[in-house]
Amino acid sequence: MEQYLFYILAAAMLIATVFAITEKHPVHAIVYLVTSFFALAAIFYLLAAPMIAAFEVIIYAGAVMVLFLFVIMMLDLGHPEKAARPGIGHWLPAMVLGVVIAAAAVTAITLRTTTAPATRVIGIKEFSVALFQRYGVAIEIISMQLLFAVVGALYLGRKR
Repeated sequence: MEQYLFYILAAAMLIATVFAITEKHPVHAIVYLVTSFFALAAIFYLLAAPMIAAFEVIIYAGAVMVLFLFVIMMLDLGHPEKAARPGIGHWLPAMVLGVVIAAAAVTAITLRTTTAPATRVIGIKEFSVALFQRYGVAIEIISMQLLFAVVGALYLGRKR
């Protein structure tokens, strides 16, 4: 059953990614990309990696998408007041993908059997200490990249 869920989620992720790439309206493209990230998070959970699934939702579907929306708002790419109200045809792909991902996630959670892990399980505190001691410089570099992205968005979005 988990193999079928994997393929269903993989198909939903690929479809949402194709819609994100081909969508003309930038806000709709971001919604499809978030849908793709949620499907990927469900795949990670299905593959017994709940921490990576949580990181996928928190970091990518949360923080990065907020940054993308911020850039779109600063560049004034979306004009919702000029657009016509979308019909059911525009909402149908997103609704179908959302229902498929939600159903697969619920099924994966209910069918999950608890097995003893083969390796030693560490807690959040040990993980964070190891992360910041060993990879502290990399985390600082990533935070600087995000800062540069925000400054670049402000520079591009300023009035001339």
